[in-house]
Amino acid sequence: MTVGSVPIRIRVAGAFALAMTIVLVGTSWFVYASVSSHLTQALDQNLRLRADDLSALVRQPRASLAETSNSRFIELGEAYAQLVDPSGRVIDATRPLRRVPLLSPVELSRAMDGSIFVDRGRIPGLDEPSRLLATPIRKDDKARVLVVGTTAQDRAETLSSLRDRLLIAIPVALLVATIAGYLLAGLSLHPVEAMRRRAEAISAETPGERLPVPATRDEVERLAETLNSMLARLEAALDRQRDFVADAGHELRTPLALLRTELELALRHGGSAEELREAVRVSEVEVERLAQLAEDLLLIARTDKGELELRRERIDVQMLLTSVATRFEWRAEEERRRITVHDHVGLVATGDRLRLEQAVGNLVDNALRHGSGTVELDALTGLDERLELHVRDDGPGFPPGFVSRAFERFSRPDADRVGRGSGLGLAIVQTVAFAHGGTAHAENRAGGGADVWIVLPLEVGPSALAGALHVGA
Repeated sequence: MTVGSVPIRIRVAGAFALAMTIVLVGTSWFVYASVSSHLTQALDQNLRLRADDLSALVRQPRASLAETSNSRFIELGEAYAQLVDPSGRVIDATRPLRRVPLLSPVELSRAMDGSIFVDRGRIPGLDEPSRLLATPIRKDDKARVLVVGTTAQDRAETLSSLRDRLLIAIPVALLVATIAGYLLAGLSLHPVEAMRRRAEAISAETPGERLPVPATRDEVERLAETLNSMLARLEAALDRQRDFVADAGHELRTPLALLRTELELALRHGGSAEELREAVRVSEVEVERLAQLAEDLLLIARTDKGELELRRERIDVQMLLTSVATRFEWRAEEERRRITVHDHVGLVATGDRLRLEQAVGNLVDNALRHGSGTVELDALTGLDERLELHVRDDGPGFPPGFVSRAFERFSRPDADRVGRGSGLGLAIVQTVAFAHGGTAHAENRAGGGADVWIVLPLEVGPSALAGALHVGA
């Protein structure tokens, strides 16, 4: 079993237990060390006081340590004293002690230079650990060392009792802390579990459903709000996808129905070669419309998936507009209209030539289909280093209220959705503009007609610097 497979409550409780173990052990060690140090200091202070009193006592003539065994300076079985000369010979000692020196030669030598503390595991005549204070004194004008000792049994018992209490308290405190951590983790994860249960019930068949948002004002509340925002975006995307599929089906149904009708009429009533040719010609128009619609749908789908790739290159704007105008010149002649291109020699932009020609071509196609009069192709530049590619016509312009939704997919001004257009032309224009880091715009001209343009990043060639502020104005 890996760590990731363990439930979060158990992991949180385990982490809490580990942290509490470190804290409790560290705290217990600190308390134990502090008490031990405090007891040692108290013991040393007691030894100093006794050494001072006994030093004054043994300096008196005919004073004897053996006679002080029952005094307030010496407690039988707990405190004792010994007086030795520089050679280590015991001169005097309290009754519990034997005539065996308490200090080693090295310790005796150090004690002659100053007071020292020494710990002993056992003292002759006593079976308990002791702590000694050896301090130099002078008796009868001779150097001596007074050794004052006391058993450390009380200190050891106190520390042992403290240790036992800590060994009992630590596991109990750790158990309580672990249970508290487990319960706290459960309470903290309860809103998450509620969100999980609700998320499990949400599907495409339950639109509008959202996760419960706990009023905790913490990360869980922000997570719920973020997930609800994500659900809203996904629902909106799903609605757009459904509308897209429905609109695509509607657009495909019309040319397919016309194509089927023409083929059925040709099979049943096509008695002459001329009638068959006319049926084939009409069918060819509808097939071309289906192919264009399929290509437009594929472009929109790629854009939604973020897969619209651009082959960026330096583009001569004059050549771009001229190429588009040439492609639609035959349609303009059939409708007895003109396509004019303003002069923009030397103006250079960066982008995908084929995509930009497709976008401008869609604008020209719309102008020829819905507008009238001359179709103008123009380019404008400004100080913000942006290029505007305009297509204008002299027709009736956009119906009132349609400009705001002109670039929506399958959006057409006629409510009954009849006609040859699929409603994807301007949507593709906007898609190409966005892919180039630009925007698309439309408005009705003051003198009549429509003006539709795309805005792109600009790269101006040296020969066009003089006219870059307002080309074609």
